[in-house]
Amino acid sequence: MAPIRKSFPAKAIALAVCVLALVAAISAQQVRRPARITNTDPQLRLKMYDQHVEMEKVSKFKDEKWQFLGPVNVSGRSTDIAVVAPKGRNYTMFVATASGGVWKTENEGTTWEPVFENGPSTAIGNLALAPSDPKIIWIGTGEANIFRSSQSGVGVYKSVDGGKTWAHMGLAGTNTIARIVVHPKNPDIVYVAASGCEWTTNRDRGVYKTTDGGKTWEKILYINDGTGAIELRMDPQNNEALYAALWQRTRKKWNDPRNEPLSKDNGIFKSLDGGKTWKPVNAGLPEAKFRGRIGLDICQTKPNVLYALVDNYEKAHEATEEEKADSYGVPSAGFIKGATVYRSDDKGETWKLVCPVTPEMKSYMENLSGTYGWVFGQIRVDPNDENTVYTMGLGLNTSTDGGKTFRRLRSSGGDHHALWIDPDNSNYLVNGFDQGLAVSYDKGMTWKPFRDNLPVCQFFNIAYDMGTPFKVYGSMQDHGSFRAPVDLSRGRDRIPAQRFESAPGGEGSNQAIDPSNPNIVYSAGFYGTISRAEYDKPGAAPGRPLSKILLPVQFENEPRLRGQWLAPFILSPHNANIVYHGMQFLFRTLDRGDTWEKISPDLTYNTAAEMGDIPYHTLFAISESPLKYGLIYAGTDDGRVWVTKDGGKAWQEITAGLPYQKWVSRLVASQYDLGTVYMTQNGKRDDDVAPYVWKSKDYGKTWVDISKGIPLGPVNVIREDPVDKNILYVGTDQAVYVTTDGAKTWQVLGANLPSTYVHDLIVHPRDNIVVIATHGRGMWALDANPVNAKDKRRGRFFGN
Repeated sequence: MAPIRKSFPAKAIALAVCVLALVAAISAQQVRRPARITNTDPQLRLKMYDQHVEMEKVSKFKDEKWQFLGPVNVSGRSTDIAVVAPKGRNYTMFVATASGGVWKTENEGTTWEPVFENGPSTAIGNLALAPSDPKIIWIGTGEANIFRSSQSGVGVYKSVDGGKTWAHMGLAGTNTIARIVVHPKNPDIVYVAASGCEWTTNRDRGVYKTTDGGKTWEKILYINDGTGAIELRMDPQNNEALYAALWQRTRKKWNDPRNEPLSKDNGIFKSLDGGKTWKPVNAGLPEAKFRGRIGLDICQTKPNVLYALVDNYEKAHEATEEEKADSYGVPSAGFIKGATVYRSDDKGETWKLVCPVTPEMKSYMENLSGTYGWVFGQIRVDPNDENTVYTMGLGLNTSTDGGKTFRRLRSSGGDHHALWIDPDNSNYLVNGFDQGLAVSYDKGMTWKPFRDNLPVCQFFNIAYDMGTPFKVYGSMQDHGSFRAPVDLSRGRDRIPAQRFESAPGGEGSNQAIDPSNPNIVYSAGFYGTISRAEYDKPGAAPGRPLSKILLPVQFENEPRLRGQWLAPFILSPHNANIVYHGMQFLFRTLDRGDTWEKISPDLTYNTAAEMGDIPYHTLFAISESPLKYGLIYAGTDDGRVWVTKDGGKAWQEITAGLPYQKWVSRLVASQYDLGTVYMTQNGKRDDDVAPYVWKSKDYGKTWVDISKGIPLGPVNVIREDPVDKNILYVGTDQAVYVTTDGAKTWQVLGANLPSTYVHDLIVHPRDNIVVIATHGRGMWALDANPVNAKDKRRGRFFGN
């Protein structure tokens, strides 16, 4: 092969002219932009789920069983904690998880059981027990932390029997719920802080109140369709006194939910009449345009004392040369003050900055939440000591001098979101974080974590190798990448759950394994970094591969590469030494990543106004036809779809007839028919949960909607069956669906899978096992023989 990216002969110049013409044509297409499809009607979403439940009951695959594969040694993000008091007379706790439902223990964590695992959303923002009757439990769906892996909700649910049964109690359009407060004496009086849609504006946000146990609701505090309630507290001595923190925010696909120049509605409000009237109480706080997310807490024994944790957008200093990129390699525009703690000693009438006021604390607090303070925003004050305060961020921090100085407590995890302090014994703490939950009996000096029995980890993806037994690989939110074998030695219906071990890659990484050598593992890390790891390379320690970074090098005059959080790459089905890697361009290597060539122009809209904190206008899906080398499809996060039939020499856009700028979540070039390609699109980032599933028989010239019969999205993945061309599998944010008749009808696959976010799915081509990676409930496996009858077709039983 000729040297690449070094010289420009006449043919290259001619090709460049063609590329420029193509770029001009691409730019011309940007003028006409139809409206996006956004905001699924919440009542329709509930009906969609009811339809799914009915499908599950009558599915011809309802008796097929999903088997939990693990991991049994990793947990996931906890968003809230509720403990039945007093401790000593019982040991019951409830934990809300980011996307794994609600779990309960009656023996202080020795064992856990899911008590809310089925519904149109199992993303939990908050939970609350009625102080007067702990059998009454409220949960608010939709995680309010709005990080990259947060999921939307459908309102509030209530249990009156300790979590055995649940009833939906309305507020379906609130999308995310930050706090629920139940009146200490009258459990029918409940307040809800709703922060609203994550990606779009909506009117179902603010503070709500019910006086009849949730039968009816009144919106008692509302500013506008872009400002929601992110915190709510009640005075323990005057139950008519409420404090609410409002947050004006909308997340964009290219920007995290940061303050904007017109932000003016962020602040604290107070009511003295149960929410009938409110007044702002922001004296002493930063200007409204600098106030980001605000966390609040009130001292239970001295309720005149309140604390506010403000994500402060006042500029602290410019970035130094060493600070030009954040922890994910994204360029930094400088540093804001970030976490700042204010104290009020007069019930919120005035506030005083207590931290940071010294140079040491300024540096400490700037780094308390990293570059994403909107994810945290939680503060707690000891119910028995108004001068002991805890703040949550990357770590769990404590102050014993009224918030003037903080130090980090050694804990069992990172990225902290929840803390419960025993009102009868301040030494007893329960802490929730991205890796699960932990209990301390000595005020945070030591911790007892729960990882092995709270299986709520959040996978982004799945890959497999061709070893015996085959291994599956995946990356988990805030954990890294892991792998485990799928052990069929006991039978296809007795696959054991596994301890997962570390694997190449980071917390947001796709993987691909050389099909001829399972010791060679490729992985893409944050925003498009890519590497090759070799377990059997000379010099590699046992179980520790040697790795090489493979990211294509850009020349000085070339635009900065943009890669998605999970940047796509694939190994060619024709030659495993050939790798395709997607940024805004498609790159190809013929030598396992040692050298690269760019084989496409920028395939995205490349809109300057939509370039921000996080990479956008990037490739997200790539597929090469198993039937023809060089027949490649590429899809972008901004909704463009392309095909090349000649290995990248010429590209044709095939977006006609598709919804505008809808995220392309998967492309699959058929292994059966040369011109057939399947595609899914995902509307999550438009607050759109409709299913988008497409098929083309003419290389993408025309698309046919094949989603009819799939009630509920968003859709994350589609796969062809390795045996039967008429069988397709689809993974959504609800379940797995399968068709055996070429998408004329769809069935729910298996009836025992909890409602879960199926982010990825594979069907092992040799062993005929379906394995799914879920974002909230780990990995699960299912025997595909009853679906495609592979064992009967070949006359033997596979996998034993």
